[in-house]
Amino acid sequence: VQLQASGGGLVQSGGSLRLSCAASGSIFSNKNMGWYRQAPGKKRELVALISSGGSTSYLDSVKGRFTISRDNGKNMVYLQMNSLKPEDTAVYYCNVKYLEDSELKDYWGQGTQVTVSS
Repeated sequence: VQLQASGGGLVQSGGSLRLSCAASGSIFSNKNMGWYRQAPGKKRELVALISSGGSTSYLDSVKGRFTISRDNGKNMVYLQMNSLKPEDTAVYYCNVKYLEDSELKDYWGQGTQVTVSS
C-alpha cells in the first residue's frame, strides 16, 4: 500500500489549498480514509475522516472550513481547505487503517507541508 500526498504550499491567511492523496496497492473504496496534521512540537491530530460510504467527520477547529472527499474510481482522497489560518500550519498526512485477517493495517503518506502566513 502506498499513499502519496500533494498540494501543500505557502498561502496567506484566508486563502485556500486543496490537498490530494493518491492511493495504490489495495482496494480503497471499502476503507475509511483520513487526513491528519502535525505542527512543530505538537502531537499528530486527526483533521478529517471519510468513511467508505462517504460519511465525514472533522476536527472542531476546521468544521465549516475544510471538506474531505473521495473519488473511488481514481483511488483519490482530497482535502479542500478554505479560510486558512496561521494555526492550520502543519505537515498534513493522509492515512488508511483497516483490519486484514484480524491484523490492524495502518499506512501513512509522506506528508505535505502547509504554511499559512498572517
